[in-house]
Amino acid sequence: MAGGIEEVTAPHEAFDTILLLDFGSQTSHLILRCLRSLNVYTEMLPCTTKLADLTWSPKGIILSGGPASVYDEGAPHVDPAIFDLGVPILGICYGCQELAWRASTDNVAPGEAREYGHTDVTILQADGAEHVNQLFEGLGETMHVYMSHFDKLVRLPDDFVVIASTQNSEFAGIAHRTKPIYGIQFHPEVSHTPRGIELLKNFAVSICKAQQHWVMRDFIEHTISHIRKTVGDKAQVIGAVSGGVDSTVVARLMKEAIGDRFHAVLVDNGVMRLNECQEVQKMLQEHLGINLTIIDGAETFLSRLKGVTEPETKRKIIGNTFIDLFEEEAIRIEKAAENTPNAGKVEFFVQGTLYPDVIESLSFKFSATIKTHHNVGGLPARMMNGQGLKLIEPLRELFKDEVRAFGRQLGIPEDLVMRHPFPGPGIAIRIIGEVTPERVAIARKADHIFISMIKEAGIYNEMAQAYAGLDTNRAVGVMGDGRVYGYIIILRAVTSTNFMTAEPYEFSFDLLKRISRRIVNEVDGVSRVTYDITSKPPGTIELE
Repeated sequence: MAGGIEEVTAPHEAFDTILLLDFGSQTSHLILRCLRSLNVYTEMLPCTTKLADLTWSPKGIILSGGPASVYDEGAPHVDPAIFDLGVPILGICYGCQELAWRASTDNVAPGEAREYGHTDVTILQADGAEHVNQLFEGLGETMHVYMSHFDKLVRLPDDFVVIASTQNSEFAGIAHRTKPIYGIQFHPEVSHTPRGIELLKNFAVSICKAQQHWVMRDFIEHTISHIRKTVGDKAQVIGAVSGGVDSTVVARLMKEAIGDRFHAVLVDNGVMRLNECQEVQKMLQEHLGINLTIIDGAETFLSRLKGVTEPETKRKIIGNTFIDLFEEEAIRIEKAAENTPNAGKVEFFVQGTLYPDVIESLSFKFSATIKTHHNVGGLPARMMNGQGLKLIEPLRELFKDEVRAFGRQLGIPEDLVMRHPFPGPGIAIRIIGEVTPERVAIARKADHIFISMIKEAGIYNEMAQAYAGLDTNRAVGVMGDGRVYGYIIILRAVTSTNFMTAEPYEFSFDLLKRISRRIVNEVDGVSRVTYDITSKPPGTIELE
């Protein structure tokens, strides 16, 4: 088997791309999502990115908000070379202050009053070149916006004009007199700024001249072409499938690109959903015609997880064990393919890493790692340093809703396209504490009841993800005339469009009571059921 990482040619090489430089804002991803919803491809990199390291040319650059103060020692600043690129630049909140501070450190200072929440911006028509008033073009005389800042511009930078103001911010919007450089103190990317997406469209399309050609059909054709180029005519590819939409879309894509030289592998890791292996086998083999091998690894996984309680350790153990089994399977596939039309080495491993997986696993100086994602940080070193299989991640630039659109284009049935995500580490990260066969069985049964009742109520597609987890602490209960001491089931259901933020689903209380009653009555070892109403942030969607 060959070694190394093989990346499919990035979309920024095929599509007009806006570069978003992230200063650690909690809403940076929303800027990206807004622009992609306009069919403008956008890519996010850390604010510390050096222009010399950039191998492609963006159509424009957006500087995000962030939690720091530009005048503080150690505050993040962009590479000055971006201002020599000659492309339009838009600074949002901290990004706006960065533009002003770079012109003069006296331009930014703490405000006399904090400005958080809704306010109205007055849009001003300024004298100057044609580009000056383009940012707010078509938005009228006032605009309802969302502010979130304490620092403010206290002086207008040289060579800039005012294009918007609020009662508290005289310089709420600024534009350079001769260059397409803009700054705004409010957040156009959030839903609380109703017409913010129009402003972002003005910047990306009217000012940057980015083509709105980021559409799934074009991306599918681009991706298939580059998979074929990367893999070549002989190499075999293996990939994990779990029954979720991400791995199913990847499997269908690889089948389309290289046919039977793609081998889907389903590892029964002992922490799958109820009847998962049978359902995945039926869908992939019978309905989609995909080569599928099922590996029974339950005993291996559970033995390695014995005594482990730390979530990150669980994830890495599961990731390492997956690759152990996959490399063994790769050798078997190579031998089985000898003297057949598909003879060739297994050189590639494909997985369904998504853009939120990448974002959540990045460790910026100003944004702490929330968790190591099973598709990113949990891989063993040999996959990342050229000792084992080469890695292909064809969905790496996509959000979940884009993957679903991708799946529909590929002809995957709607019920599978809309299936809730299931994490690679499975039920193991839905059990708080040590994973044992007994606890897996309890969580699995409770989850099956929960999901079945959601579907029966006709509300499954109203939520982005739902599951039943297990707290290994125990609580006292009373059943019949006896005292019981059982586990606590944690129900989790959220709504989300991008999985970067999420809100708890608002169930009818009667349905929650009926779900709780069934779980307690039908699942041995459970004495209590709770419903997790934590948003993301501060919580994550999975328990671990």
